[in-house]
This record gives sequence, structure tokens and C-alpha cells, in this order.
Amino acid sequence: MNSSSSLKKLISYAQPWRAKIIIASIYSVINKLFDIMPEILIGFAVDLVVQRQDSFIATLGFESVESQIFILAFCTFLIWAFESLFQYLYSVAWRNLAQSIEHEIRVDAYSHVQDLHVKWFEDQKTGNITAILNDDINQLERFLDNGANDIIQIIVSTITIGGVFFFISPTIAAIAVLPVPIILFIASFFQKSLEPRYLKVRESAGSLSSTIFNNLLGIVTIKSFTSESLEVNRISKLSKEYQVANKDAIRISSAFVPVVRMGVLSGFLGTMVLGGMMAFSGAIAVGSFSVLLFLTQRFLWPFTRLGEIIDLFARSMASTKRILDLIDTPIKIKDSNNAIKVENLKDDIIFKDVSFSYSNDSTIFKNLSFNIKSESLVGIVGKTGVGKTTLIKLLLRLYDVNSGEINIGNNNINNISLKSLRENIALVSQETFLFDGTISENISYSKTDANLEDIKKVAKLSQCDEFISRFPDGYDTLIGERGQRLSVGQKQRIAIARAILKDPSILIFDEATSSVDNKTEYLIQKSLKEISKNRTTIAIAHRLSTIRNADLILVVDEGEIIESGSHDELIDLNGGYRYLWDLQTGKLNT
Repeated sequence: MNSSSSLKKLISYAQPWRAKIIIASIYSVINKLFDIMPEILIGFAVDLVVQRQDSFIATLGFESVESQIFILAFCTFLIWAFESLFQYLYSVAWRNLAQSIEHEIRVDAYSHVQDLHVKWFEDQKTGNITAILNDDINQLERFLDNGANDIIQIIVSTITIGGVFFFISPTIAAIAVLPVPIILFIASFFQKSLEPRYLKVRESAGSLSSTIFNNLLGIVTIKSFTSESLEVNRISKLSKEYQVANKDAIRISSAFVPVVRMGVLSGFLGTMVLGGMMAFSGAIAVGSFSVLLFLTQRFLWPFTRLGEIIDLFARSMASTKRILDLIDTPIKIKDSNNAIKVENLKDDIIFKDVSFSYSNDSTIFKNLSFNIKSESLVGIVGKTGVGKTTLIKLLLRLYDVNSGEINIGNNNINNISLKSLRENIALVSQETFLFDGTISENISYSKTDANLEDIKKVAKLSQCDEFISRFPDGYDTLIGERGQRLSVGQKQRIAIARAILKDPSILIFDEATSSVDNKTEYLIQKSLKEISKNRTTIAIAHRLSTIRNADLILVVDEGEIIESGSHDELIDLNGGYRYLWDLQTGKLNT
């Protein structure tokens, strides 16, 4: 996507603000017209001094010099007043537009990102996404704040002053206008040269932001491995790449103004020499020559601003490309045309001939089939990497199966709306994520209107209440970003409470007790009967003791269900499950 296509898409995106854009543009045009008039008044003043009673103003009915000076002063006051008024109006209009468009495009981009495929997130750098949603959108705002107005005013001044020139002297006008095509050609060249360089700048900024973001998340690891120097060098290298990318763009953009200045100089000299000779010969009035001389600078000098405008435009279009590319990223997992809404998912879960792979050369499941009875407690066990968590991702439609189908009752989950599917499933992941807020706010995340009594009830079920009560602020305790003021086990228990409060039809624990102590695990295990009441509960467990009392235990290996049954039945089989159980209970030393 080049700058022209980025600009077209941006204009298309800004259609809802079309009327406000037109009004802001009108303010810019009127302001520039008043801005040009003082130079014309200077010509009238010179004409007044030279011609006196025969001046142009005298022909309008103001015969005395005093009256001419008065009307000239009055017009000057009005012109400056209106110029100031419309400068205020266009500044407010453009800045408000910039804020509105920035807000909408950021919200749209973020909303779109949330709907993207999980695989997309796994392939991206979080810091780079953050840079797009913040830095790139802010860069676009800076262009809308000033750049759009500058472009409009250059066009208006070029047309208006050019018209005055041709009215006074077509010959001088031709000389004054001659540098303009050359300047525009140079501007086009610089803009095309700058665009890829600023795109590289933005990509470098994204890589730098991503690494800093990840390092801050992993600061404990960095400290524990005393890798501070290594990470400083890494950041230094990325910062240097960003600096070099900027230097390359700066080298090009800085050359623009000096080149344009020479074009401005040629036009100014042409007007001064030819106009002066014509004024001396009487071909044009002295006042007209004064107008031409002042307006030549007004006519050509704004083109030196083109360097800044092009620089700002190139930066913003590079950012716009990244923003619009993000918004245009296709959503792979979405509702089908005939998607239905369901009130609950209190039916059997049926995996039928399911095949799935993350990539073409890595098959996770092939023709996998099994049933989970409604309102039962089912445990899933197996070695690390055999696909236990993948089953949950498929059930939540974070990924779609390659072939086969997953049904809940008579409905294929592909035909259930994503919202109602996920509203009825609660996941307690092994990677617990908490928000910067209070304990009660985190527990009530899915039900923001929940009362404290309900919050405390689920906190007791998940064995949270015993440690929450020890905090001075209790449930109003602030837990910090990502819950960093809590231990890993405490965070897991709060995540369990959050899931229970959601009151889902299907509750999933993915290694949810892996970081709690034995006593807490025992207490949660005792609570599982109450937690699982009137819902289907699926527990992926590394600790087999957690799911010992499950109605059904599925043993997964090499993408297949190799054993299934209750704990006692699987022990009697003397197979893979028995081996894992003996290993964890100390009956087996290897």
C-alpha cells in the first residue's frame, strides 16, 4: 500500500466526519484569504503616498488623504481581526477532528485486534501491536492537527496570489510562477523517497517497543540471571537501528528546504528585477510593484514549508499503512451466516473424527472421537505436549478443526455464535492473568454488578477467602499490574473464583491447581463437588490427585485417547495412567 492508497483509505475511513472536514476546510480557506490581504493593503498604502488624491482608494470616493488613511487603517483592523478569528476557528475544528478520528480509529483497531485469530497473536510481537495502537495513531493525529490545514492553505495562497499576479502583470506572473512546477516535482521526488524510509522507522520503533515491553515483563528473570548488561546491549542495538533509520530519513528530508529556497529566490529575483524595470518605465504603478514584491515572497515562501509538510505526511502515511494493514487483517474465526444463540450449553460434548494441526507438518489429532456427558466431572491427563490444552482451544473455537466436528448436544459449535459459546464456558488457565485493580474487581470481572456476598461465596469455594481476610483492605486490596502483589498460587485461586462467579454451563481447569500448595489443592479438591454442581467440568491436571474423584478420566497420548474410565478402572488396567499414578505417589522411582 503506497501513500496515495493509504490516503484514499484514510479519506474513506473519515467519511462520517465529512461535514466537519468541509467546515474546517472553509475556515482554513477564509483565514488564508485574510492572511494575504495585508500585502495588498501595503500596495494601497504605497499608492496613497505616491498618488495622494489620485490613488486607487480616492477613486472609491475617499478624496482627502486623511479619509484614505482612516479607511486603510479600518480595513487593516478588520482584516487582522477576521484572520485571527478564522485562525482560532480552523485550529479548534482541525484539532477536534484529529481527536475524534484518532479516538475512533484506535477503538476500531483495538476492537478488530481482539477478534483476530489466536494464531495471529502467537506470530506477533505484543510491543509492536502496542506501538501501532499508540505511537502510529498519535503520529496520524499530528498530521491531522496541522498538516491538512497547511496543505489547504498552500493551495489557496498559490491560486489567489497567482490570480493577483496575472491581474497586475501576466509577464511578471509567468516568471514568479515558473519555479512552482519545479518545486512540486522536487516535492514529489522527496515524498516518494521518504515514504519507505519512514515505514522502516516505524517498524524499527515497533521492534524496540516490543523488546522493552517484554523485558519489563521479565524483569525478575533478567535480574535472577544477572543479564542486565546483555539486555542493555540488546536494547542499545535496536535503538541504534532506530537511530540509523531516522538518520536516513532525516538526511533526505533536510535537503528539501535548501533546494526549494533556491527556487523561491529565482522567482523573487525575477519579480524584483522585471517589476522594478516596469515600474521605472511606468508600465505598472509603484503600488502595484510593491504588491508584487511582497506577494512574491508570500506566494513562494510557503513552499519551503512543504518540506515539513511532506515530512509529516510521509511519517503519517507510513503510520497509516501500519494502522490500516492491522484493521484489514482478516478475521479467520467468526460467526457463520446461520449462527444461533443459545441460553446454555447443558448438553453432551461430542468430539467426532476431529483432526487438527497447527501447521502442515505437525499433526496434533487425527480422527479423534470421545464423548463428555453433561454435568459430569471429566479429567484429562497425559504427558506434556500431547495436546491436552489444544482440546480446550478447539472447544472454545480459539482454533477451528481441520476436519471432523465438535458438537454440544445437537449443535455443531461452528453453528453457535461465538459470544454465546464463550459466555457459557469459563476457563481457568495455567497462565493466570489478573487486571490492575482490587481483588473484588478481578473476581467480579465477568459480572461487574455482583454483590460482595456473591463474591465472598465463590472466594470461599476457591479457598481465596482465607488469605484475602489477612489483607488490611480485604477485598478492596489493590493487587497491582498482572496481580504482581500476589503469589502465583493466590492468583490461581482468584482466577478460579472469577470463573465460578461467571456461573458457566462448562467450567474448564487447565492445570489450574499446579501452583497451589498441597493443603490448598486438597481443599479445592473437596470443593470440586460443589463447584461442579449442575455444570460440566473439565479438568486438565498434572497432579492426578486433583481429578481422582472425576466421573471420567481421559488419558491422551500421541493425539489419541489411549485409556478412559474412572480412577479405579484405570488403575486396574495397569497401563499409562497407572504408571503416572505410581510415579506421582512414589511407588515408582523412575
